[in-house]
Amino acid sequence: MMPGMNPLAPAEMPESLGLLAGSGSYPWQLARSAHAQGVKRIVAFAFKGDAERIVQKYADETIWLPLGRVEELKAAVKAAGVAKMVMAGQIRPTRLFHLRPDARALAILRSLKTKNAHTIFGALADELKTIGVDMLPAYRFMETEMPTAGMLGQRGPDTREQADIRLGIQVAKVTSGLEIGQTVALKDGTILAVEGFEGTDATIRRAGKLGGPGAVVVKAAKHGHDMRFDIPIIGLRTFRSLKKAKASCLAVEAKRTILLEREKLVAEANRLGLAFVAYENAPPGAGG
Repeated sequence: MMPGMNPLAPAEMPESLGLLAGSGSYPWQLARSAHAQGVKRIVAFAFKGDAERIVQKYADETIWLPLGRVEELKAAVKAAGVAKMVMAGQIRPTRLFHLRPDARALAILRSLKTKNAHTIFGALADELKTIGVDMLPAYRFMETEMPTAGMLGQRGPDTREQADIRLGIQVAKVTSGLEIGQTVALKDGTILAVEGFEGTDATIRRAGKLGGPGAVVVKAAKHGHDMRFDIPIIGLRTFRSLKKAKASCLAVEAKRTILLEREKLVAEANRLGLAFVAYENAPPGAGG
């Protein structure tokens, strides 16, 4: 869990929770975890074209909304009577260029000098605050899925991989701070790919095409990261990309990355012979 952060105490647990649902398994896994921790009612506000229908299985109510309709979202949230919300799942980056925004969304977008996850969703959080809604950090109810530093799989990074992790950490912190991306792929001290608009999985596959087998992939949250939005997440889809690229090592930032279905990820890392570690400032000691 995040340093200094604890799971919500029973007295602080919201009875009703709104869930802004994007793509991937993260929304329904968060909903399942929130229910297990004591949230009685979960209302999913699922973005059409991004959210998966499985979220309906774990939410008590699901409201499907088009992306970019801020007034429609605010009206639905107000009608549902939720005062606490959390955002989970991805919105495909290219969707920003194919929106049909309402007047309020258009005004918000025009007011932003730069457009990225932090500015756009930060502005959306400010809009929701006008109707009395607070956005919780994206890791709430998922604290147990955030690893501490150390080896996550059976194999630790070798000397070459450790050197690439150290360099990758430096690069990822710079690029993520510039809103370029959270993922860097390297091999033998050469930077193969830095995450751009295409996302993590495409970046990993691109690195495999450029450098062949043996890439080291490093994922980091930027300094001062707003943990309400765009928290680094690793799931089985990422591991499929790692396999396709024949990467040799994955390093994620400890206490700032969510591992979805962690046991399956570890089992897959072990099956592939992939070094899988969580770092703080430097990689754990070399393995075999």
